[in-house]
Amino acid sequence: MNSPPQRTRHIVGSNNVDSCPICCERPGFPLVPPLNFAMVAPGVYRSGHPNRQNFSFLRKLGLRTIMYFAMEDYPPEMQHFIQHEGLEVFHYRMEGNKEPFIELNPEEITDALTKLLDEKNHPVLIHCLKGKHRIGCLVGCLRKIQRWSMTSIFDEYRKFADTKVLADQEFIETFDHKQVHYDPKYQPEWL
Repeated sequence: MNSPPQRTRHIVGSNNVDSCPICCERPGFPLVPPLNFAMVAPGVYRSGHPNRQNFSFLRKLGLRTIMYFAMEDYPPEMQHFIQHEGLEVFHYRMEGNKEPFIELNPEEITDALTKLLDEKNHPVLIHCLKGKHRIGCLVGCLRKIQRWSMTSIFDEYRKFADTKVLADQEFIETFDHKQVHYDPKYQPEWL
């Protein structure tokens, strides 16, 4: 296993640690998870794009890695948080399925699943902008590897996605999960 990332703490009102206004701990304030946050499996979490109000919550997860699925670069606040927490980021620049012209790239999903199935990257947060469609496709493809029924996969997908399901469900259904190669030595126990 990799050694855990080096972390420091910014605590508001502390004399011995700088009080960073971006990612500081705020004792007494409620922890706020990102939009559409959920645990996918032990050590794997999904959500929409985190913001400043979510940093204390994310810190409690002890993340090692973030996988980000969007065309946009991270805003400066998120970049600061990632650097401060010593997180590794895998940024997959992809748009969601938009029929009939834009489809998810199966090779990128395969690569992301290979990294997701490596416990050396856990705990990991996977997110897109709203935590609905791109992440729903990734999780749906993961569920195929876990041998879930298609009915169960689509039920879970719809819990997060609301509308726009046909192209994504088609992608999940036709995704060849046998192309995802991972090291059994580092595969998660839940696989």
